[in-house]
Amino acid sequence: MPIAPVHRLKKTEIVRMAKWRCKHSHTGLEHFSCWLAEHPDEEKIGFFDIEASNLQADFGIVLTYAIKTHGIDEIFQRPITAKDLRTCLDENVVRQCIKDLSRYDRIVTYYGSVFDFPFVRTRAITMGIPFPEYGTLLHKDMYFAARGKLSLSSKRLENVCRVLFGRTEKTRIDSAYWIKALMGNKASLEYIADHCRKDVQELERVYDKMIGFGRRTDTSV
Repeated sequence: MPIAPVHRLKKTEIVRMAKWRCKHSHTGLEHFSCWLAEHPDEEKIGFFDIEASNLQADFGIVLTYAIKTHGIDEIFQRPITAKDLRTCLDENVVRQCIKDLSRYDRIVTYYGSVFDFPFVRTRAITMGIPFPEYGTLLHKDMYFAARGKLSLSSKRLENVCRVLFGRTEKTRIDSAYWIKALMGNKASLEYIADHCRKDVQELERVYDKMIGFGRRTDTSV
C-alpha cells in the first residue's frame, strides 16, 4: 500500500485528502492508492535514469542521474564533478538524487527495477544515506511493458523508440567518455549528462505512447 507523500504536500492538500473517503471508507491519506486511482491527474510522475561507471554498485559509482517531470519542461539532475571524484566520489550525487526522487508520487524507468534502483540503493546503503522505504514511492518499469506488449528483435530503449516513432534522440554510448569521466574530464561529464537527459526525454515519449496498453500497477521501488 503506497504511503501519502505528506512531506511535500501543502496543508490545504493534506486537509482535502483527510476529508475524502474511498470505497473502503478510508481517507486519501490512509488509502493513497485509492486517492490516486480517483485523481490520476494529480499524481506527479517522474522519468528516471542514471549513468554509472560500472554495472555493479560495489565496483562502480553514479556519474549522474536525471529525472524529468511528466508533461512539462523540467529536469532535475546532479552530475558528478571533478571535486567529487577527489573527495567524496558519488556521495553528493546520490544524496541529491534521493532528495529529488521524493518530489514525485510515481517514478518511471526503463529496466530500472533491475539496474537503476538497485544501484542507487546499494550506493546509498554503503554511504549511510537513507533510501526510500517500501511503499513510499511507486514505480513503473517500461522495459517489462515493452517486453510484454511488443514483438521486437531488441528490447533496448533505443530500438523501442525507433519502432514506435521511426527515430530516436538518444546519443551513442561511447566507453571512452565513461572512462575519461572518472578522471574528471569536463567534456566527458557533459556528454554523459546530456546522454542521461535524452534518455528520460525518450522514456517519457515511450510511456505516453504505451501506457494505454496495460493496466495500472502500484509496485513500489
